[in-house]
Amino acid sequence: MTVAARAVRAEWTKLRTLPSTMWLLPALAGITLAVGAAVTGAVDTSHCPTPAGCREDLPKLSLSGVQVGQVAAIVLGVLAVGGEYATGTITATLAAVPRRGTVLAAKAAVVAGTVAAAGTAGVLASLAAGRGIAPGNGFTAASGYPPLSLTDGPTARAAAGTVLYLVLVALLALGVGTAVREQAAAVTAVLALLWIVPIITRLIGDARWQERLERLAPMSAGLAVQSTRDLDLLPIGPWAGMGVLAGYAAAALLAGGALFARRDA
Repeated sequence: MTVAARAVRAEWTKLRTLPSTMWLLPALAGITLAVGAAVTGAVDTSHCPTPAGCREDLPKLSLSGVQVGQVAAIVLGVLAVGGEYATGTITATLAAVPRRGTVLAAKAAVVAGTVAAAGTAGVLASLAAGRGIAPGNGFTAASGYPPLSLTDGPTARAAAGTVLYLVLVALLALGVGTAVREQAAAVTAVLALLWIVPIITRLIGDARWQERLERLAPMSAGLAVQSTRDLDLLPIGPWAGMGVLAGYAAAALLAGGALFARRDA
């Protein structure tokens, strides 16, 4: 077994045995499902002149719970490294695998895999819930709203993109956690980065600056991938927006890795 494979195996063992992992992963899937189902259930066609006139984006509506569920992914990403700093076990980790780049890469692989698994469960459950709830609220095939299905290209893209969004958010948190080392500070920093820019955007009166900020904001840009209607009206395209979020995650990992390599454990 190579050093990299041993490092991944060790990181998986550590993450799997963390007590918090046992509730964070189910929480990610469960919150994504619960919030998405609640939001979908709260929207109906009664406020529209016609059901088709609502122009609701049902896949995006059903997957809206990810905005809350991502908190679990952020905490998991931070704990993957912050937990070792808090307990002092990072010293033993580096004694076993001295190459810090290998350690960080192994952590990233394990975090990405576990979040992808939990995110996939939450996304599929959310779409299934939306498929069951939407027709009862007037969003029927006869009204121009086919049942949610992964055989529909835009819906499949929204589903896969949402899972990728969760993975990138977790990797962003891992990078920030590696750089900051203190768990509460790292979680707060990532949440602020994701949520403050959209709040600021809504307070700006200039439409051009609003659009520019939405293109650069990691959450707004990343979640553009959920849109399946009126894509030409979006500030940024679905995959271009995902590229913006990927840039933030890569920058955080590079910065965290550079600091990790330079300082003592």
